[in-house]
Order: sequence, then structure tokens, then C-alpha cells
Amino acid sequence: MGTWGTGPFDSDMAADFVDGLAGMSTEQGIEAMTRAFQRVVDSGSRVDGGDGAKAVAAALVAGQIPGSQVVIDPDDGPSEPLPVLPISLRPEAGQALRRVLQDGSEPAEGWVETTEAEEWRATVKAITRALDVAH
Repeated sequence: MGTWGTGPFDSDMAADFVDGLAGMSTEQGIEAMTRAFQRVVDSGSRVDGGDGAKAVAAALVAGQIPGSQVVIDPDDGPSEPLPVLPISLRPEAGQALRRVLQDGSEPAEGWVETTEAEEWRATVKAITRALDVAH
């Protein structure tokens, strides 16, 4: 998995996931996001890097919350606007992100540079806070 930054879409897996959403119907996109969150929640003691990267795409959900501090850069986000995502995705997305942040999570432990690890954690925590406040 290639990673080029600390943002929610700055990896091959996350970018591919977001790009894949563009060709889906609203229902298919919601299903894909729900499956991504559930895979992380059900992952056992270690969250896989690819699954974690897809879960961090929860920024798409958080970015739609009115007043959210999570801003999706148009260059990083989906190529087409997403439909309004259901509020019911917020708790699932937040739960998945809390798992991604835990010790033993490949995405959380895969950073070589401490500064980048801290930036990534801060980004994921900001997304999680937005999701937690909204529901």
C-alpha cells in the first residue's frame, strides 16, 4: 500500500475506495462504506492497513455534517459529489475509527516518522470527534 501523506485519502487503498464510490448508486455506496466500517470493527486484535485506510474514508461522512471542521479537499475526495449520506452511518464510522487508532492497528503503527504519525492521529481524531458530536 502506497501512502504519500497523512490525510484521510493519502494512500492507494483509500483513494481507490473513494474513486470506486463514484461509479456506485447511493445504495451501493452506503453498503460499501458500511462494509468497510464493519470489517474494521469485526477485525479482532489487529486492524489491517487496507481496511483501516478505507475506514478513514469516514471523512466523507464527517465532511457532510453541518458545521463540521472536516473539510474534504476537492483534489483528494470523490470525483463526483456524493449524495447526502445517512446519519445512521456516523456511529459506525466513529466506532471504526476508534479501532483504527488503537494499539495493534496496522494503520496506527505503520508510520516511520513520528511527526507524520502524530499528524495522522490528529486528523483521524478530528474526524472521530466530528462524528461523535453529530450523533
